Order: sequence, then C-alpha cells, then structure tokens
Amino acid sequence: MPREANDLIHQPLRLKIMAALNGVAVRESMDFTRLRSVVEATDGNLGAHLSKLEDVGYITIEKDFIDKKPRTRVALTREGRKALVAHVTYLRDILDGVGGQ
Repeated sequence: MPREANDLIHQPLRLKIMAALNGVAVRESMDFTRLRSVVEATDGNLGAHLSKLEDVGYITIEKDFIDKKPRTRVALTREGRKALVAHVTYLRDILDGVGGQ
C-alpha cells in the first residue's frame, strides 16, 4: 500500500519544527526561543506555523510566567509523533525507490 505525503508536515519549516520537537523526550517540551533558534525562524513565522500544527493536534503550546517573564513551551503530541513517523517513512520509501513504483 503506497503511503502519501502529509502536506501539513511536508512544508519545510513545519518539517524542521516537527523534527526538532521529535528530538525532545516524550512528555518534555522545548522553549519557544530555543525552537526559534534551532529552526532559524522569526517569531511571527514560527508562531504562524505552530498555530497550524496546534490546530490539527500535532503539538501542544503551554504559556506561563517565570519571574514575571512570559515563557512559551512547545511539545509534540502522541498524534504528532505518529504523523511525523508516517511522513518520514513516506520520504524513506521515495529514497529507497518504493514510493514511485
């Protein structure tokens, strides 16, 4: 059965976001500022892409305050991890010559 691309994840910045968050342990999160640095995005661009990923349930976003400073933390959900694995499998199939036959 041929796999299909996940168009939401396939977008380059969202793929970077998902990959970066996948490197974080399950039930752990990454600070927005760290994620922004890792994926090399602006605040606004990253925020827009995070909203799309949150809307479909691939990530969670938690906001709180540390010493009166706002902090935003982002984490992959179980559904997000499954979607990323499926998309990476799709890409690997293409690289292995399975997807296009």
